[in-house]
Amino acid sequence: MANRIPDKPNGPVAAALLAGGIGSAIFGVIVLFSELSESFGAALNWYNPVGPLSGKSTLGIAAFFIAWAVLHSMWKDREINFSGISTLSLILLAIGLLGTFPPFWHLFGGG
Repeated sequence: MANRIPDKPNGPVAAALLAGGIGSAIFGVIVLFSELSESFGAALNWYNPVGPLSGKSTLGIAAFFIAWAVLHSMWKDREINFSGISTLSLILLAIGLLGTFPPFWHLFGGG
C-alpha cells in the first residue's frame, strides 16, 4: 500500500510568489523615481560607500518581506487561484525590470 501525501493548500507558495513580484515592482519604481529626482535619490543614500543603492535595495527587500508576511498570514490555509497570481507576479516583475532599465528613465528625462 502506497503512502499518500496529504494535499496542502497553495496559499503560502502563492504568497511568496506575489511578494516577490511586489518587491520587484517597488524596487523598480523607487529606482525610476531616484533617477528622475536628484533629491529623492540623495535621500536614499543611507551608506556612503554604496550610495543611493543602499536605500533602494533596502526598501525593495522590506517591501518583499512585508508583503510576504501579510499575504502568508492571509493565505496560509487557503487554496489560491495560482494562475492568476502567477500572471500578476510576472506583470509586477516586468514593472520592476522596466524601472531599472536606463533607456526607460530617459523617456522621462532621467539618468
